[in-house]
Amino acid sequence: MKIKSTYNKNADRFSAIIQKFEETYGTPPTFIASAPGRVNLIGEHTDYNDGYVFPVAIDKYLNIAVRKRPDRRVVMHALDVNESWDFSLDVLTAVPPQAPVWSRYLIGAASLLQASGRQIAGIDAVITGDVPIGAGLSSSAVLSVAATLAFLTAGAEAEVPISENDKTELAALCQRVEHEFAGVKCGIMDQTISLLGQENCGLFLDCRSLEYEQVPLNLTDHAIAICNTKVKRELAASEYNKRRAECERGVEILRRQLPGITSLRDITLADFKKHEEELPALTQKRCRYVIEENTRVLEAVSVLKARGQQIDESLIAFGSLMNASHHGLRDDYQVSCMELDLLTDIARDITGVVGSRMTGAGFGGCTVSIVRNDALETFQTRVTTEYHEKTGVEPEIYLCHVSNGAQVF
Repeated sequence: MKIKSTYNKNADRFSAIIQKFEETYGTPPTFIASAPGRVNLIGEHTDYNDGYVFPVAIDKYLNIAVRKRPDRRVVMHALDVNESWDFSLDVLTAVPPQAPVWSRYLIGAASLLQASGRQIAGIDAVITGDVPIGAGLSSSAVLSVAATLAFLTAGAEAEVPISENDKTELAALCQRVEHEFAGVKCGIMDQTISLLGQENCGLFLDCRSLEYEQVPLNLTDHAIAICNTKVKRELAASEYNKRRAECERGVEILRRQLPGITSLRDITLADFKKHEEELPALTQKRCRYVIEENTRVLEAVSVLKARGQQIDESLIAFGSLMNASHHGLRDDYQVSCMELDLLTDIARDITGVVGSRMTGAGFGGCTVSIVRNDALETFQTRVTTEYHEKTGVEPEIYLCHVSNGAQVF
């Protein structure tokens, strides 16, 4: 793992965590493992259907300041929740029931790395970041990614650059951390984009083959505005499982007419229209959304790749696909809510907004909008004022730019 000497460049970003590390352990950290959050521009609820997604890494980060220990213990302090926990790398058979939720991601990362034969080491660590928790911006995935890099770097005998193949393998390992230690049967998008993100590029990811392509966005004159409804996503986990079951049911029924299919990803829109009446009404809506969304992702990537110098026109087309994605999530997949719909409606009424849609699992969380830079002030004012007038709540607005993936500094 190659450690990059960039403390000066990131002094402001890292000053608080370095200071807290010194206060906690008496010396500065040796390195900082940093992983970015993500927002998915288009391709929602397609990942667990073996489909296509198009996320970007954003300049919101989870940071772990680290110093290697001479023994096999892991001593951690989570600054944002003011909790501490420690464990031994020699005793990783099970997560103690009293362990804080956040610690499960580090215990899981250490356990799976060791089981894979990778060299890791005990560490002192301080954890903090500005990826909003519970907003659907991948706060849990980035914790497992940053933890994985922290353990690998501490255990490395020499500075070895991490290859893209290594990153894909580590994304799968971090997904297993969520499945086996946090109990969340998530797809692989969040971990992959956090590791593989590139500045000013979206990641076109095939969630079946894990093949990917970096697609330039050219958002020089635009920013990504993420608006948090502040609605707790209490239904997201249970409804997520129901949506997944409906999709699997649809595949099972459609396989009678289309015997070669294994997931909704294998069904063209034309074939679906031929056989959709064979599905129960609710299953039909769920499957229609996923199949149409996969088509939208392919169209969106095609638009961006073919645009040449017609940047404004291509972004307008991309924005229209974002809007259509939200309509599908609202009407067919039914994972939106009043607050998410309100934020997208307000955004689309503002000149300079290219497109707006909910992002993440739904039932609360955030919307994502692409906004021209000269409209950002108007956007923030109107969204804050009009959303507050209708709900009594002030939304949080995060203005983001497309970031590079996880790094060790």
